[in-house]
Parts: sequence; structure tokens; C-alpha cells
Amino acid sequence: MPKLGILKSKSMFCVIYRSSKRDQTYLYVEKKDDFSRVPEELMKGFGQPQLAMILPLDGRKKLVNADIEKVKQALTEQGYYLQLPPPPEDLLKQHLSVMGQKTDDTNK
Repeated sequence: MPKLGILKSKSMFCVIYRSSKRDQTYLYVEKKDDFSRVPEELMKGFGQPQLAMILPLDGRKKLVNADIEKVKQALTEQGYYLQLPPPPEDLLKQHLSVMGQKTDDTNK
């Protein structure tokens, strides 16, 4: 009879830190408090890391603003993944688009 330990697959985990200097910026690393593979300049710009969560990368939980496969690849290849905030909404562009649609509707 096989041992249970052999049947288990090793799940990859990541530790996610929030930036103290940049809003909506997160740093993913493989081990808690291990920033040895993160470039020094990046750490300076990131500020004091604030622990946000520890997350298994087995696909059961979806990441909000990051592709799980890209995160896994970055962790394996470079030892970290940096999640930047989404680009700001262009409110003027949205407004002009809506106004253009309203103008088109009134001309019909």
C-alpha cells in the first residue's frame, strides 16, 4: 500500500505584501519575510512591506488583478512578482464617449 505522503502533490504558496509607499501595489514572494531575490532598488521604492496574505497557488482561489500562471512563472524564474495598480480611468474619454452616443441617439 503506498504511503499517503507520496500521493500528495506539493502545492506552491506565495506570500503577498502591500506597499507602504504606493497605493494598490503588491509584492509576491515565495517565503514569508524573504526578500533576498527582490532587487534592492525595487524594495526602496516599495517601502516597508506590510503582510497582506498567504495564498496557495493551486488555482482554488482566483487572484483579483493578477494572472496566476504569470505569478507562478515570475516566482519560479525571478523569485518575486510585482503587482502594480490598474491604470487610472480616463473619465474625460468616458464622458465624451457617452456624450457622443447621446448625440447619435438624438440625431436618429
